[in-house]
Amino acid sequence: MRRRMFLAALAASGGMPLLSWADAGSPAFLAAAKEPSGGYALFGIGRSGAVLFRQPLPGRGHAATAHPTRPEAVAFARRPGTFALVLDCVTGASLARLTPPEGRQFNGHGAYSADGAVLYTSEVVAEGSEGRIGLWDAGRSYARIGEFASNGIGPHEIRRLPMSDMLVVANGGIQTDPLDRTPLNLDSMRPNLSYLSPEGVVEEVVELPDLAQNSIRHLALRSDGLVGFAMQWQGDLAEPVPLLGLHRRGEDPTLAWPADAEMFAMKGYAGSIAFAPGGQEVAITSPRGGRVQAFSPEGAPLWSVARGDVCGIGPAAGGDGFVITDGQGLVAGLAGGRIAPLAQAGLAWDNHLIAL
Repeated sequence: MRRRMFLAALAASGGMPLLSWADAGSPAFLAAAKEPSGGYALFGIGRSGAVLFRQPLPGRGHAATAHPTRPEAVAFARRPGTFALVLDCVTGASLARLTPPEGRQFNGHGAYSADGAVLYTSEVVAEGSEGRIGLWDAGRSYARIGEFASNGIGPHEIRRLPMSDMLVVANGGIQTDPLDRTPLNLDSMRPNLSYLSPEGVVEEVVELPDLAQNSIRHLALRSDGLVGFAMQWQGDLAEPVPLLGLHRRGEDPTLAWPADAEMFAMKGYAGSIAFAPGGQEVAITSPRGGRVQAFSPEGAPLWSVARGDVCGIGPAAGGDGFVITDGQGLVAGLAGGRIAPLAQAGLAWDNHLIAL
């Protein structure tokens, strides 16, 4: 705390050197959580699972995105939300509070351009749920500088492809009531995975017409551009459906079916997704099913493990497998279907574990 106060004083005096994530304790992950007091905060988590820093939030958080060069993070409100808080993770300062234009809502996710100059935010028009991608200038106190269509209804997670400024957008396809999030178009959904240029030009679109009620929600990227997408089924659960898809640009998508005994374990809901280091495993989580399922990059089932209220997942930092978080405050390693607890905090971790 004394060190953070010292750095804050340096920043105020204009004597602050260029800082890196090492100055914030070298966190491996970012995650939002609810605290025992009932308040909310964004946390930096180390490789050991220990909390390295805490940044209070004005309401429930969902996901975050980290600046590619500065120890700076944007914490997004749980959708439909009206705040995105830009945080200095070294000094603890709030650098900016973003508010969507009138009649818009943030949808929980965002991404930076490769050089960190532009922040892209996932948004919807409240009436009708048409998707927008907001553009914010990170060099001018995050002034809004434009927007373009997401090419779908209800965009959720957006990511930047590795070694590129192209965006991939998970358009969930669900039109919702702007006040209570009641789905309004389940019989006419058209979710898609859209690849957009930095100017918003649609470069490629992936749809699953035979699974139109499978809302595409969350994304994971492998270093070679392979995209994993996690889905949430909005139809009848009498028949099993795949909740993980894999796609490479220019090719047909691959759907990953779990082993027969695991067909219904996820209860139609995948909450988060991640590739393991090296990219030879991809896993999805389900807080509803209390389950983690892992697959090969070709979509073959590998293993499954039970853990109540599990949702956050990211690649293990400097190791094999994954790191997971749950609503009971657990941070744990997960490899080969075996859970190894790392740390236990008095927190209710929210949906996502964001790897740095």
